[in-house]
Amino acid sequence: MLRSTTTFLIAIAIFASSVSAQETPPTVPESVQQMEQARIDAIAKGSRCAVGVFGPQSQGGGSGVVISPDGYALSNYHVVEGNGPFMKCSMNDGVLYDAVIVGIDPVGDVALIKLLGRDDFPYATMSDSDVVEQGDDCFAVGNPFLLATNFQPTVTWGIVSGNHRYQYPSGTLLEYADCIQTDAAINPGNSGGPLFNGDGNLIGINGRGSFEKRGRVNVGVGYAISINQIKLFLDYLKSGRIVDHATIGATVATDDQGEVRVSNILESSDAWRRGLRYDDKVTSFAGRSIRTVNQFKNVLGVFPKGYRVPLSFERDGESMQTMVRLTGVHSTEKLIEMIEGPAVEAADPTQEKPATSSHPHADWYEARRGFTNYRFNKLHREQVWQQSVAAMGDFSKVTNRWRLKGVDSRKKAVQMVLSDDKSGIEIGRKTWVLDPETELSDQVLPENTGGLLIALHLWRNFLILGPEKFGDVSYFGSAPLEPGDPKYQIVVATRGTVESNFFFDSDSGVLAAIEVFPELDSDPCLLRLTDYRQDQEISVPTTFEYSSGLNSGSIEIETLEFLK
Repeated sequence: MLRSTTTFLIAIAIFASSVSAQETPPTVPESVQQMEQARIDAIAKGSRCAVGVFGPQSQGGGSGVVISPDGYALSNYHVVEGNGPFMKCSMNDGVLYDAVIVGIDPVGDVALIKLLGRDDFPYATMSDSDVVEQGDDCFAVGNPFLLATNFQPTVTWGIVSGNHRYQYPSGTLLEYADCIQTDAAINPGNSGGPLFNGDGNLIGINGRGSFEKRGRVNVGVGYAISINQIKLFLDYLKSGRIVDHATIGATVATDDQGEVRVSNILESSDAWRRGLRYDDKVTSFAGRSIRTVNQFKNVLGVFPKGYRVPLSFERDGESMQTMVRLTGVHSTEKLIEMIEGPAVEAADPTQEKPATSSHPHADWYEARRGFTNYRFNKLHREQVWQQSVAAMGDFSKVTNRWRLKGVDSRKKAVQMVLSDDKSGIEIGRKTWVLDPETELSDQVLPENTGGLLIALHLWRNFLILGPEKFGDVSYFGSAPLEPGDPKYQIVVATRGTVESNFFFDSDSGVLAAIEVFPELDSDPCLLRLTDYRQDQEISVPTTFEYSSGLNSGSIEIETLEFLK
């Protein structure tokens, strides 16, 4: 009996203990709770700035992400293609916003749009995608299969499966270079949406997945355009242009020993002028080691037209280093034709398309051949110019001839007289004068300078006339003059048959350099302007540093007179 009672009491105790255990939930370690909350916070942070992108009648669908408080947002070119200049964008605040196209990068599959109606949009923080490593947490936000009918985006979590991936061109344009691979689900409708790191900072724009052979569903292999590539193109996109990627003017292939060698090169390319030749072994490009053809294409594919980058190569065991200027993958007219179609003969390139005139935000769009939205080009061109006038003064008040005297780097006396149509320079006992009856491009003077006198002549006239009167002037974007330089705001101007780039300091607004191309297949004249001083309420440089190819020199200005 005692044994039976004892057994019964033990059973009751076990039951009571079991009930007590069920009533007391297990303790979750604080570190786990913190990790969970960090993930929730990161997703909330990323979701606030994600957008759904729709056509003007709310048809179709894709994704995007806002990157500035005034509403600039990134998406894919293939998402906005065919929508026309205006579209609709949803955000998780429950509002459907009007948006307008700004600029497109058809090769890189990127589009810049601008949401309208606010100047305090929530926006993403752009991270450094080069530090992303395999295994890092990441998540995609977007509108797959148009599920976000309540404007709340879909979130998929995963890891970075690989970085610096290369995807071959799709069709005739799209090429994904140096992209991020992820297993976070990316499905149709996610295109153009953000890929965030585990902290909720932007590392890429989702665009491609492995769908072709497996149906239109995700199989765990998606690709995002790296945000570092987009940073290089961002101001180019803000210019409202159709933006092109770069080529070195040469192709490479792998030889029998697995080395990357030049397989073809254009003699008109800057790489040829810098000494690169057929069968040279490419060892480094833009600061990155090159061991495969895909590595070379990866690095080349992230740059816009016009950048100058370092190149290292070997020939017969000798190592060589140089700087090469990248040109466009397509000619300007060819790229425009691929996007807009052939030019209509005798059509006015500034004529606005009538279909947009009745839109409530029609003033945000201006059509012009070669531009996605010319309004934004004029907007940024004017901003650069007004900052320059504020920094250097109003040169329209000094329209007389300018006479500058000084000494060059060889200690020779220099005198320049610059005017509207007839400018001249005297160095030592030699004099060169521009003939106003002859094309500027035929007067590359003095010899071996690439057109120093043309650069000085255009410098004066541009400052006096401004972008409205100088000629065909447009905002180009921002880029450094040399690797390691800060980015300058670039205005491109054509006067007669000569194209020039004017580089303005992004912070101060001062004109820092002029690059003049009298002959497009020859080395330009680069004229750097430094050591500014105040003279009659305007600021003028006292040092001119010029270079063209391997030739260079400088002029120190001692006096400047505005002649009657």
